[in-house]
Amino acid sequence: MSALGPGSLARMMELATVLNFETKDILFREGEQAEYFYCVLSGYVRLYRLNRDGREADIRICGSGDTFAESLLAMGESYHYNAQAAENVTIARFDLQKVRLLAEQERDIARAIIQCLSSYLRSTMDCIANDRLQTAPQRVAQYLLDNCQDCMGTVSIRLPFQKSLLAGKLGLAPEALSRAFSSLRRAGVTVRGRMIQINDVNALKQI
Repeated sequence: MSALGPGSLARMMELATVLNFETKDILFREGEQAEYFYCVLSGYVRLYRLNRDGREADIRICGSGDTFAESLLAMGESYHYNAQAAENVTIARFDLQKVRLLAEQERDIARAIIQCLSSYLRSTMDCIANDRLQTAPQRVAQYLLDNCQDCMGTVSIRLPFQKSLLAGKLGLAPEALSRAFSSLRRAGVTVRGRMIQINDVNALKQI
């Protein structure tokens, strides 16, 4: 949206419908006919898939400002995953077909869509690389470091969501996340509920 001119921004906002969902509400299910894409305004939305046995695999945790299902603007007629409110959320919903038509008329909207899809592709590639190159403790350590940039010495961080969501965000099973936090104790990381204390940021960087 920030890349759009005033006229295009106004036309996009005319297509937006703001909705509220409560914790665990399902926004859509994999395989359903796709009519909309979404932007999170507040709260968190969990994207996941199910296998035949009912096991769940988190794909992404979307927070404020994140969009999802936007890839369907380019191709696809059905949703490729499930979307669930991880907590009470407010989202903006956009009609896929109307945005497609608008992108044909407004060049800056088409360009913004391409930039959005490119950014998501890069972040997905980074996620895949991290999954293959980093151990579970390294993924957790990197997340903590990303959230205490420019900090020195002892730092306290409060997770913005439950640890089960953090596990999904990092591509870990909840038990793997617990083991990772346990292994980080030697680097001075202490966990109490959502509060995480880092005794030495420099030590954490060495993980």
